[in-house]
Amino acid sequence: MSSHRSTPHAARALLRRSGAAVLLSAITALGAGAQQAAPQTPRAGNGTPNGTAKAARPAAETPAARKARADSARNAELAKLWPVKGPAPLPGSILPNRRIVAYYGNPHSKRMGVLGEYAQPAMFAKLDREVAAWNKADPSKPVQPAFHLVATIAQGDAGKDGKWRRRESPAMIEKVYGWAKQKNALMFLDIQIGKSTLEEEIAALLPYLQRPDVHLGLDPEFAMTKGGDPGRRVGTYDAKHINHAIDVLADLVTKHKLPPKVLVIHRFTGPMVTNYQNIKLDPRVQVVMHMDGWGPPYGKRATWSRFIYPYPVQYTGFKLFYHNDTKAGHPLMKPSDVLALNPKPVYIQYQ
Repeated sequence: MSSHRSTPHAARALLRRSGAAVLLSAITALGAGAQQAAPQTPRAGNGTPNGTAKAARPAAETPAARKARADSARNAELAKLWPVKGPAPLPGSILPNRRIVAYYGNPHSKRMGVLGEYAQPAMFAKLDREVAAWNKADPSKPVQPAFHLVATIAQGDAGKDGKWRRRESPAMIEKVYGWAKQKNALMFLDIQIGKSTLEEEIAALLPYLQRPDVHLGLDPEFAMTKGGDPGRRVGTYDAKHINHAIDVLADLVTKHKLPPKVLVIHRFTGPMVTNYQNIKLDPRVQVVMHMDGWGPPYGKRATWSRFIYPYPVQYTGFKLFYHNDTKAGHPLMKPSDVLALNPKPVYIQYQ
């Protein structure tokens, strides 16, 4: 607490009359001497004279400091949600003891991803390098390679049946499955339903999903369950849609005595997946919420922090775009960059 010095009245009057600056030091000394001679005022337990004076107020918290404190408290609460307390993995489960590294796309399209951009030998060699890099970055989780084929592709027009989607031919699905067998890899079949229904499109893929090494991906971006045209607005799935896929896969596992399936769900906005807390966990199906946004590293981390980390379902995935992530001159995130995320993704996809 600051003290106020009292200037004697006579000295103040003399200073005003004479204007002599030399008297100022004498006045100051006089005030200091009077203060030293005065008896000390007893202080109450709160450190104020007789408990009557107010304590000095602490400096006001800046908006930035207030936000940092709130963010820290929020992150501490979110951290308690990971890892998700779900069912114990069944024998034959891929996750969480292995990390899947997948190449994504469709051989009919160079723009859709790696599977169509490179000739098979070059693409295989490129995948081998990524697998080696991830094994080196995290030897505790051996890499399981995979090919992630977009098997139901959203279209820019309605088509003859008005469903705004095209189903890939059995010949092409078998071709990519053959690649997977050559590389001892898994195969994922990805569904973009357009204006069809998830029930109808999963049913069309059941002959392949009955195989032990074929798994499923769902892309809400092109699921126009609330109207609109694919490519013109971002679609959405509710927990009820995802639970239907889980039920179908779980039944296949039981009926055909298969190892547990992996279900990958793309996400880069909040509305793409609604009522996430109602997604049910079944030991026969391992659910991966997959961060699918592209851009510079700081933007991808921000998307992760906004749409994956706060919404725990079971496991997490992360997508890397060879072109879209780097087209503005930014570097492609390295395995060590991705492994710095919390929780560490167990499904990695390259497009």
